[in-house]
Formats: sequence, C-alpha cells, structure tokens
Amino acid sequence: MTEAANETATTKADTIEVVYFIAAPPAQVWRALTDPKLLAAWLMENDIRAEVGHRFTFRAKPMPGWDGIVQCEVLEVDEPHLLRYSWRGGSEEHRLDTIVTWQLRPAEDGGTRLRLEHSGFRPQDAFALEGLARGWRGKIAERISELLSEGFREND
Repeated sequence: MTEAANETATTKADTIEVVYFIAAPPAQVWRALTDPKLLAAWLMENDIRAEVGHRFTFRAKPMPGWDGIVQCEVLEVDEPHLLRYSWRGGSEEHRLDTIVTWQLRPAEDGGTRLRLEHSGFRPQDAFALEGLARGWRGKIAERISELLSEGFREND
C-alpha cells in the first residue's frame, strides 16, 4: 500500500472539508467507516450500522468542555459511495448539531478518494469547529490506511 495523503483541507464558517487518498479499494474503506470494530480502531468506540434511521453513539474519554459522547443518526446510505449521519454532542453550554458526510470514489491507482464534509456549525460553535477541523485534518487517512494494511481482509 502506498502512503495515505490529504489532497485538500478547507474550513469555511460552517463546514470542514477534507479529501483523503487511501491506497485501498472503496469496499475496504467503506468497511472501515461502517464496521463498528474497524471504525473504533481509527476513530472512537461506537455501535454504528449503515442503515438509514439507525441511531448510534460514539464514545471517547471525556475532556474539558466535552463529555466524550456523540449521538448520531444515519441519514443516508449508498454503499459503498456515500454515508451521511448527524453528529450531536458537546457540553450543555456548547451543544453541537451537525452533519458528517463521507463520499468514496475510486482513484485512478486503484485506491479511494475519500471526501469528508462536516457541516452545520453555528458561529457559537467556533471552538468545536476549530478542534474538529484539527482532528479531521490530522492523521485520519494514515490511521485508516494502517488499519487496512495490518491484516484487514475482505472476509474478516
């Protein structure tokens, strides 16, 4: 597998957009986004199911200003091309109500062009927008690529 890389990363007033290139086919990347164990390995513990209407929860270690819980609901599924879910969490004083969209497209080299859009931030969400933008721009592609290269098989 070749090294993962970010193509672009932008933040508008209400949206984070990042495009990653991952040296694995879309079907494998889809599993990394929708299989609870695989998703937990690179993001957070969860109980996701890629079914419209399914409510699930991300759980992480709490930190100041965040209880470590994100409540989500799957809004749209087009396997293995599109996954969209709500992202609600934060502290009582800074409650987020946003949308995460993952779009997967085959790349010319056989890998995947993975586009993340996290939208719906309000002006009062600036602190969360900044923190999440840093996280989404971080080592996401690297983490997914490592997961997919470390013994992940289509039949696992």
